Amino acid sequence: MSTLTLSTIRQNLAKFDYTALSIPVLVLLIMAMLVLPLPPLLLDFLFTFNIVASLVIIMVAIGTRNPLDFSSFPSLLLFATMLRLALNVASTRVILVNGHTGHESAGQVIAAFGEFVIGGNYVVGFIIFAILMIINFIVVTKGAGRVSEVNARFTLDAMPGKQMSIDADLNAGVIDQETAKKRREELSQESDFFGAMDGASKFVSGDAIAGLLILLINIVGGLAIGVIQHNLPVGEAGRIYTLLTIGDGLVAQIPSLLLSLATAIIVTRVTTAESMSEQVFSQVSNPAALFISGGILIILGLVPGMPHAMFISLALVIIALGLMLVRQEVSKESETKAEEQASAEAAAQAPKELDWDDVDQVDLIGLDIGYGLIPLVNAETGGELMGRVKGVRKKLSAELGFLVQPVRIRDDLNLDPDTYHVVLKGVVRGKGEIKVGRELAINPGRVYGELDGIPTREPAFGLEAVWIEPSLRDHARTLGYTVVDASTAMATHLNKVLRENASDLLSHDEVQQLLDKLATKSPKLVEELVPGKLSLGAVTKVLQNLLIEGVSIRDMRTIAETLTEMSARTTDPEALTASVRPKLGRMIMQALVDDQNSLSVMTLAPSLEQLLHNVLQQSQPGQPVILEPGLSESLFASLRSAAVQMEEEGLPAVLVVSPLIRGWLSKAVRYRVNDLTVLSYSEIPDDQSVKVVQTVDAQRRDAQTTSA
Repeated sequence: MSTLTLSTIRQNLAKFDYTALSIPVLVLLIMAMLVLPLPPLLLDFLFTFNIVASLVIIMVAIGTRNPLDFSSFPSLLLFATMLRLALNVASTRVILVNGHTGHESAGQVIAAFGEFVIGGNYVVGFIIFAILMIINFIVVTKGAGRVSEVNARFTLDAMPGKQMSIDADLNAGVIDQETAKKRREELSQESDFFGAMDGASKFVSGDAIAGLLILLINIVGGLAIGVIQHNLPVGEAGRIYTLLTIGDGLVAQIPSLLLSLATAIIVTRVTTAESMSEQVFSQVSNPAALFISGGILIILGLVPGMPHAMFISLALVIIALGLMLVRQEVSKESETKAEEQASAEAAAQAPKELDWDDVDQVDLIGLDIGYGLIPLVNAETGGELMGRVKGVRKKLSAELGFLVQPVRIRDDLNLDPDTYHVVLKGVVRGKGEIKVGRELAINPGRVYGELDGIPTREPAFGLEAVWIEPSLRDHARTLGYTVVDASTAMATHLNKVLRENASDLLSHDEVQQLLDKLATKSPKLVEELVPGKLSLGAVTKVLQNLLIEGVSIRDMRTIAETLTEMSARTTDPEALTASVRPKLGRMIMQALVDDQNSLSVMTLAPSLEQLLHNVLQQSQPGQPVILEPGLSESLFASLRSAAVQMEEEGLPAVLVVSPLIRGWLSKAVRYRVNDLTVLSYSEIPDDQSVKVVQTVDAQRRDAQTTSA
């Protein structure tokens, strides 16, 4: 049992932290010095320890980057002050008791400061001590106390704002809960530290006053004891006790001055990532300031009566130091550039992390060309493609009623040299092949001979054509061919693709610009329409529907007025489009009437039209309309046949039906019957002359001609 107990004791002793005894031992030592007499040898050790402790504290203060890194300083300052005052009490006891025996009665340290430092002259010693007291009390201690007071006040005043800032960062997700807790602890430590420093500065000022009073008490008391008790002459007693007292005061005042300086360093530190030495050196190492100072010192050294050698020598040293700093800066800059260049090269060689910049947006309109067609783009070599494309954009913008976006022309090495692609929203909508240096002779349908060249198809409409030499241009025209250059052929194809897909070119941005332009003349109309009656998306859909059916939207005022009026009844874009078309009837008629302002049309047989009426009425809203396959095939075949007959007669293919079936039939024939325009009776103005030249019946495959 005893063995187990001893083992347990040993383990507990091994785990015990003996550093925890340091502060209690120091307190007991201070109390002992205040009460018990100490031998001179122990006094020498304690005075030396006091000086070393002060030096260590001021060195730590100089090397501290953040005041909180030395948060124990106020407590250390208290114990250091009490240790020094206890030493003053202990040394005073020894001096007054044993001072009559000689200058080494209080130990060698006090004797050395009394004899060697002040040369054994107590008057000089008193003056030096007074100067140290003035420096310590009036300059260092008073300034440090004022700074501590201001820091404590500002820190406490700023605490609510800093706490709110931490809470705001936490709520915003900038920091997590753990970081917020750590920052709150640092803020609390900062307020406690500067509050403690404000009080600790009072220790230093009180210590300075105590040192002065102890000096006076020692001199007066020692003089009285030496003369009265030890029968020493007054001069001898004054010399002995004054030297010992001043030596004791200097031994205590130098550590006091060091601690006061350490206090001032701590409270005047600006928090940075550098120590005080690094911060001062980096900020004071200014070559320009050194050069100017050296130059002024040289000028002063040349003044008669001045110590020339000293001034000029020191000036040269300062200038040399400035040159050394300049070289260091140049060397650092070159090293920095080399590192940046190496980093840039390493970054360039390293695989780049993907970001949103690597995701390219598709171009609205693009024209990709093979490398063989690049001369058509280069204006310096006579290329006219850029001018032709701008002309297409200008013409389409005027006809359609909105600004067509720029066309991005770029070479594509993946294409054949003579090939081009018309691209809309990243999708190829047209292809063609161009022979640079040749011209395209197009067969319009009736020619009077053949041409030598490369047979091909005109890219826009698929007509028969021949690539010929430019020298054969006039000969081809005499034979009835239409001759265009390569740039014109590409521009014509681009124009056709853009016109057929005009609705894809109109987006919310273009519609908003149209409304903004209309608002300059009719602000109330636009304000009432968007967003009052319809959303921007609904207006955009109506305009796109008009463009799909080849109707220009130049008359935005009429369109806006109609939409404003009809929006009270419906907000369906299809119904709104059907309401707008009759208001634009005259504009629609412009491209369809002949020279005599007469409109030639075809109609559906009454039985067929009634049949389509019935089918549409029976279909569910939003569901596709389903026709009997035989009827559907017969209907579209008859429409194609009738459209071809009208085109052969030089008339535009126009079909007029009732308003109820116009929308559905227009969509149904859009990709089944080429170039067929479907109108409703309500879209034809009352004063428009109409001539019915065809009646389409789905009961048979051909069209029946009737008289007008």
